Amino acid sequence: MAWRWGCAVGALVLAAPAAAQPAPAQTLEQRVQQLEDVAAIQRILVDYAARIDARDFAGYAALFAREGTWQNGTTVRRGRQEIEAMLVGLFGRPEAGHVNRDDYHLVSNPQVDVQGDRATARSRHLLVMRGENGQPQPMLAGLYEDEFIRENGEWKILRRVDNPVMPTAEEWLKIIAERNAR
Repeated sequence: MAWRWGCAVGALVLAAPAAAQPAPAQTLEQRVQQLEDVAAIQRILVDYAARIDARDFAGYAALFAREGTWQNGTTVRRGRQEIEAMLVGLFGRPEAGHVNRDDYHLVSNPQVDVQGDRATARSRHLLVMRGENGQPQPMLAGLYEDEFIRENGEWKILRRVDNPVMPTAEEWLKIIAERNAR
């Protein structure tokens, strides 16, 4: 019986794909760079939420690469100008000194994978809005799927896909239309 187990284990070891071999060890500098890159990308995820909450549309658009895209369903905006114009169309231009007391975004569960000057990330988002009697009410939850690029030495969003989960994209458009009609 022991002989059969030994043969089975040996066969598994021989059949293991080459990709299962451990990656070459990284130098300390490479490991530090990896940590710095992940931290920089996580900061962009947080800044994205903070800038839309502050209605800093130019700052929001500046988080994107020159050729960056933002997508939700079939809606795609290309480049910083289109992305900023989309936000102005949704929210209007804020008055000087505007302080947003109506909503805020939370970003959580970031998963970042850096490969040189490119990276991918997935994160969750939650939009909390002022509800009845001023109480916070969760309104929109979803998943961001991002591609990043190092552009002129800085990480930028190359492609963001915003996938609404609750409510769906169609349900959310209806909510926004009703809210704008008031």
